[in-house]
Amino acid sequence: MTLTLEIIGITVLWFFLFGYVIVASIDFGSGFFNAYSLLTNRQHILTKIIQRYLSPVWEVTNVFLVFFFVGIIGFFPKTAFYYGTTLLVPASIAIILLAIRGSYYAFETYGSRGHKGYSFMYGVAGLLIPASLSVVLTISEGGFIDMIDGQPVLDYQELFLSPLTWSIVVLAIAATLYISAVFLTWYAHKAKDLEATKLLRKYALIWSLPTMITAAGIIVELRAHNPEHYANILDVWWAFLISGLLFIGTVYLLWKKRNYGFAFLLLVGQFFVAFFAYGWSHRPYLLYPYLTIYDSFTNEAMAIALIIAFIAGLGLLLPSLYLLLRLFLFNKDYVVGKKEDNHA
Repeated sequence: MTLTLEIIGITVLWFFLFGYVIVASIDFGSGFFNAYSLLTNRQHILTKIIQRYLSPVWEVTNVFLVFFFVGIIGFFPKTAFYYGTTLLVPASIAIILLAIRGSYYAFETYGSRGHKGYSFMYGVAGLLIPASLSVVLTISEGGFIDMIDGQPVLDYQELFLSPLTWSIVVLAIAATLYISAVFLTWYAHKAKDLEATKLLRKYALIWSLPTMITAAGIIVELRAHNPEHYANILDVWWAFLISGLLFIGTVYLLWKKRNYGFAFLLLVGQFFVAFFAYGWSHRPYLLYPYLTIYDSFTNEAMAIALIIAFIAGLGLLLPSLYLLLRLFLFNKDYVVGKKEDNHA
């Protein structure tokens, strides 16, 4: 297929969304595991490792999401018309949860450390945010929006009774916990914390199976809900096969208790391939059957300016994250707790 401005624009945005999926999953899952450890009296095992990760990272998580939302409106202005009112409730819930999460993190960090109420709200909000945001993927498959008097209206009953909706929500939660557990296993291993490594490895293995089962379940649900998208997925079956092989590699290394860093890289590769294969199979629709990337694209001058700006932004953001990892998270003294992080 010819690389048009529309394809380039949506690909750049997809990179930002993928970055958010990975970084936010680690963040959200960390908050949940921290809360769970407090509720099960295992805080002596996990809390120090998780707090060491969250302290320098939690503020930058939403940068990817902000870029994506600004870009989707900039590149495809008509998305504001179709998604603006229909996502009012789900998006409002997500924004409220983000605010709650930020507030409770501040209370936990600067106030009463180890407070179970603060940690519980922080952890639960972290799981509900991906669940609420994942509804957008469900809506984009079509069948949930009715055009009434020329205005898009979301059919909430159809949305919440759809098996596809709950398949995607469960996948969002399971994938969040799986991604986070694999990363934290690696991080705990780097910190030479054997007890935390053992527990987090157990969580990673537990959540690996639900992640793959629900991912496969979504494809099955699409067969009945959106046959066109299902047929497109079958056209890129090889990409999902590669993703599955990378998943097997990750689980194998976790099972054998070795190369946790490489296991996490395999996980990122697994989600990268599956994420872009899903996006490619979804093209050209932003919303079945009303909106495509071609009939909603901005003018050429604006598109070129946005592409340059977003690629430059990505070029700044990725090295910044690398420096954050290098100077803080994986600093040889910081990772083992020999020096306190003054950032928080």
